[in-house]
Amino acid sequence: MLGALALLTTALLGHAWPTPPYSPPGGVGVSPDSPPPVYEPYSEFDFQSLNLALNQEWIELDLFYRGLEMFTLQDFLDVGLNSEDRELIEFMAQQERGHAQLITDMLGPNAAKECNYTYPFTTVPEYVDFCQKLTRFGESGVYGFLPHLNSRPSAQLLLQSITTEARQQMIFRQFEGLFPMPVWFESAITQSMAWTLLAPYLASCPSENPRIEWQNFPALNITDNPVGYDPAYPPAITHNRTALSYPGRQVTFVWEEPGKKVGPNDLYTTSSDAGAPKFAAWISQLNTTYTPLYNISGQSAYTYQPNGSVFDIEGYYDPIVNDTMFILITDSDLHVTPYNLSLLNEHVVAGPAMYQSG
Repeated sequence: MLGALALLTTALLGHAWPTPPYSPPGGVGVSPDSPPPVYEPYSEFDFQSLNLALNQEWIELDLFYRGLEMFTLQDFLDVGLNSEDRELIEFMAQQERGHAQLITDMLGPNAAKECNYTYPFTTVPEYVDFCQKLTRFGESGVYGFLPHLNSRPSAQLLLQSITTEARQQMIFRQFEGLFPMPVWFESAITQSMAWTLLAPYLASCPSENPRIEWQNFPALNITDNPVGYDPAYPPAITHNRTALSYPGRQVTFVWEEPGKKVGPNDLYTTSSDAGAPKFAAWISQLNTTYTPLYNISGQSAYTYQPNGSVFDIEGYYDPIVNDTMFILITDSDLHVTPYNLSLLNEHVVAGPAMYQSG
């Protein structure tokens, strides 16, 4: 039986690399005779995925420093954060220098350089909330494309950087007084979804920066989004606070039509290949759950937050809707899983927007 499996594995891989001692047959790049790793894009898909990731690292570097420059120590003290918390944010900015250098080295001389950015915050709580949301979609955007890269060596290095960003996102949740890790699995989104969320904050970029070749969907706004910051829950390692939303809660949307200029220097245009809006797609953990839209009128509608759990194991369960998650407006309730989520792109009417559910 094992011999047949080994032959099948060899046939599927198309190579006959010798198996190292104490290792089962299979795997990619693990044989002593495997070609040495080359840490660079192997395809245009790789280049554009890493290009998007580099732009994400650059804005995080700027963002972390920007908050320290905009707000005084007293501003931080007023909301329960101190000088050591500011030092932690500064160290996270240094981490972003390393992440940006890593991807720059992989992309070579055509790698994007830092841009000018615009931000939606005027207070420390708004700054912290934006940081936890930006790191969330940056993290989830990489999870979405990481297993699809042709360059497995590049994927390895990017994995080692994005695990650091996951820790940053959790720290900003703690700074906001939110429960730090309210899910069992972190969500993945596609490059186009991540670029749609990122593009509005890039005001201008160096002219030599390579174009980001992913789709920009029309923007989606959740008009009754729960607010994460609550003075009753100051920064802490954890708060056993109740969820910010609940199953059956009405959630109201407005969205833009395609054709709006977005991104640095308005060089990008939003578009959609979808038909008429019918569903809200809730991307969370291992699931994409759909709820019907009601009172659809032009570019507005509402739906109800779904119930259900990822798993229910002997009474232990985690809600499908929790954490800082993603909602889109779609024309179909297409069945997708985290690995083939990109099939949903052509059905996106607008979004994603980030739903602050827990």
